[in-house]
Amino acid sequence: MWAADSFEANIVMKSLYPQAFESAIAIANRVKRGTLKASDVLSAQIERIQKHDQAINAVVVRDFDQARLAAERIDRIVQRGSERQKQALGPLAGVPITVKESYDLAGLPSTFGRVEMRANIAQSDALMVSRLKQAGAIVMGKTNVPVRLSDWQSFNPIYGTTNNPYDLTRVPGGSSGGGAAALAAGFSFLELGSDIGGSIRGPAHFCGVFGHKPSIGVLSGEGHALPDALATADLVAYGPLARHARDLKLSFDVALGEDLAGYGLVKPAARLARPSGWRVALLSDAKTCPVDREIVKGLEALGDRLEKLGMKVQRKGPPIELEHLHKLYIRLLRAATSRGLSDQAFKEQAEVAEAYRHGTRQERKGYDYYAWMVQANTMTHREWLQAHEERMAMARTWGAWFEEVDVLLCPVASMPAFHHMQSGERWERMIAVNGQQQPSTQTMFWAGMSTLCGLPGTAVPAGQTTKGLPFGVQVIGPRDGDQITLAFAELLEKYAGCQFQPPPAFAS
Repeated sequence: MWAADSFEANIVMKSLYPQAFESAIAIANRVKRGTLKASDVLSAQIERIQKHDQAINAVVVRDFDQARLAAERIDRIVQRGSERQKQALGPLAGVPITVKESYDLAGLPSTFGRVEMRANIAQSDALMVSRLKQAGAIVMGKTNVPVRLSDWQSFNPIYGTTNNPYDLTRVPGGSSGGGAAALAAGFSFLELGSDIGGSIRGPAHFCGVFGHKPSIGVLSGEGHALPDALATADLVAYGPLARHARDLKLSFDVALGEDLAGYGLVKPAARLARPSGWRVALLSDAKTCPVDREIVKGLEALGDRLEKLGMKVQRKGPPIELEHLHKLYIRLLRAATSRGLSDQAFKEQAEVAEAYRHGTRQERKGYDYYAWMVQANTMTHREWLQAHEERMAMARTWGAWFEEVDVLLCPVASMPAFHHMQSGERWERMIAVNGQQQPSTQTMFWAGMSTLCGLPGTAVPAGQTTKGLPFGVQVIGPRDGDQITLAFAELLEKYAGCQFQPPPAFAS
């Protein structure tokens, strides 16, 4: 089952579904016009969560009472407020949203899925949460994550397991998996996530929604950190998820806030206002991380549609050695997260790393995540600086390439949503891709394509497999080219049939 080629036909199809699947922009406009009460929208969403979330387990921390107060305030302004108050209603007025459990929401716990963090009650809202609230969004609660946000699944000992709305036996992705599931099931209209290893893009891909990992440093992570972590980790980015491309763009702009004018994001060139002006590169598969044939077929078909729209499509990736890119990404990724190791774990891994360095223990040919991880977790500062220098050289290559190409399209992951697997280490869990076993960590190759050098990556629904499982396409642009990838996401939705398709079991 593939996404419809006709955007208009898809709009007609969506009209058969309830209000839960409308765009956030449409909801806000109706609330501000007074044709829809914010309290009625919220009540419908709460009822929907109470009806369906037992099966999915996405919205695990609920703040319905505070949400009702916020909705009632907006209704009072619309009905009896001054013209000045009405004009001050933001672009998300009355829109019920959720945020990832790791974002601070005043009065509620931020545990990162860790039992010892149950008592970590936030004293104030995270900055991006505050900005969405100021724009009129109503935060209903927080969505599920894996422990330490470190899995492409979403389960933990506090809140349990989140299921994929398209198949409850499968994962919604991680670490923003609860948020993507909440969007797909029609619980929430927008979500805030974070991404260092595909944690926004992977769940968007598995759940058939849009997700944007910004260029590194563009959106603030203030209020998204463990209490003992003052410094922002290398490679991490913070961004929105949505069911509609325009909603994704709006939530990005709102989260950027006052920084929008001063940050210096690259604006799309004038020629990109029309589909035929785009120069697109398509990389649908790679030996470094083979991709499910149905996804490859779907992305190649998307390339065909783009060519029919008049785009210049070249079917190759950047002039970068992809195996080196992946290994370098894993090294810097694991170095970035190594501060969470206990002293004992660090000592044990340092001994193993020494064995690899001295040749008494051999890396497996091709892919050996464990070997790369322990060496990265225990690398010296000099080794990190050398790796960083390699990254900067690679960033220069990307920059030159994007002078000739506007966006790179590639997979988000090598497979659609896989069945729950919660035992063993992540690199030990094997997933069949085209009949061959692939470690679950290997698919992070596609996350690293944009993450390593801080490039923006936007996940866009691209179709569904014959089993009805969604898959996405990743739109990568030049550093600080967030407005470019977001504009291309809107184009894909409008002209190329890349739209959200509600999961049949939760469509009513």
